[in-house]
Amino acid sequence: MSPCRCAVIGVGYLGRFHAQKYAQLPAAELVAVVDADFARAEEVAAEFPGCKALRSPHELHEIIDAVSIAVPTQLHFATAKPFLEKGIHVLLEKPMTVTIKEAEILNQIATMSGSIFQIGHLERFNPAFLAFREHPVNPVFIESHRLAPYKPRGADVNVVLDLMIHDVDIILHMVNSDITSIAASGAKILSPTLDIVNARIEFRNGCVANVTASRVSQKTERKMRIFADQSYHTLDFQERRLRRYRLSEKEQLPGIPEIASEEFSFEQSDALKIEIESFLRAIRGESSVPVTGSDGQRALEAAIAITERVHDRLDAREKFKPGFRGEAN
Repeated sequence: MSPCRCAVIGVGYLGRFHAQKYAQLPAAELVAVVDADFARAEEVAAEFPGCKALRSPHELHEIIDAVSIAVPTQLHFATAKPFLEKGIHVLLEKPMTVTIKEAEILNQIATMSGSIFQIGHLERFNPAFLAFREHPVNPVFIESHRLAPYKPRGADVNVVLDLMIHDVDIILHMVNSDITSIAASGAKILSPTLDIVNARIEFRNGCVANVTASRVSQKTERKMRIFADQSYHTLDFQERRLRRYRLSEKEQLPGIPEIASEEFSFEQSDALKIEIESFLRAIRGESSVPVTGSDGQRALEAAIAITERVHDRLDAREKFKPGFRGEAN
């Protein structure tokens, strides 16, 4: 089978890495890169023999089979739509779109055209999470913390869409049940949008998830704790570490069961390369799409609902500030 002809649109910080992975993989041929900053496109294209720098995504339509899209979130819909309409396979960075309606339209087009449509939720390919999924459990309670220092590069969207959506996607994937209620609070600290948010998500099957994301932290942390019947699991996405705790058949003391534990540490891996390899395998029909457009839409729906709950709370708090002059009851 001949290599899949690929391109990358948006070769800033993350898009450049996409281009590198395609250039490294035998199953792909990196044909071209596109960027609004043409000098940047030329700079990145020069790293890869045979790769062209192009000014417009429209120049790609007749020369590629698949594309990675890593432009700002506000441009995701308009950029991805023409490619899906032409049956070109799309790997779209998260969050997939700005609105739920846009996500619905892209999914409908992908279904009609038969395009492979994958969303770039990178933590799905973290080795600690991949190891955890080898022995799945039914969570009853989940707690996650995703903390990072402030970086203007990600501030085009709020912290829910920037950071928390990683954990939301993983939680939805693990729980596999409908959300029944969401409560959330947060604040704007260093940007015009939300920079720190905590959310409580309740599911129809009884599971509850408590999720925190902050981009105004002095440290970086990406941890999740999963509690299930007679077991407890901790995932450290940053350190690539998995710990499992289970009730043992042995007794520590009469009537008190022993808790057996095991820990797994994983070598540094290239999650983006694994993600792109999975995209190419899906295109070749060798495996299913690991993070579908429907997965991306579901994560987006939850993230938008969390954002709305936070703004509801902020609006209510504003009304009770000293000096507020609201309408009389």
